[in-house]
Amino acid sequence: MKKLLAVCSLMGLVNFALADNQFASLRGSADLLDNAAAPAMAAEINNDQRRVRDYPMAAPTIPHKIEGYQIDLTANKCLSCHNRLRVADSQAPMISVTHFMNRDGNFLADVSPNRYFCTQCHASQLSVKLLIENDFVSMDELFTPAGTRH
Repeated sequence: MKKLLAVCSLMGLVNFALADNQFASLRGSADLLDNAAAPAMAAEINNDQRRVRDYPMAAPTIPHKIEGYQIDLTANKCLSCHNRLRVADSQAPMISVTHFMNRDGNFLADVSPNRYFCTQCHASQLSVKLLIENDFVSMDELFTPAGTRH
């Protein structure tokens, strides 16, 4: 009985702390039921520098602004530079050959419909500070001997 009372008391303290909004959140100091104004959108990184991928087969991030790009059933702005037929003129990296394969593994003459909407997998990066610190280790760091990491 004393243990049950202790557990209930502890749960009460946790609920009190949560109700008092002492925990950090993405809402900042806004109450849960308040409709606070959304923060301004951060600027997209626009340096055209390819980033290292953190694991094999990771979708590359987009190193340039894509605001206003039309990607819908009638047009795909990304393909005006990254399509196989356009890379010589644009000097942009060609999309992966896997994007020309259908779900059965057959190669197509053009981009597969299930790979057409680029931003489902690829994302531009924003110039923001980290919301929370982390100790993520990429695949390359994970398999590098401890004494040789740079």
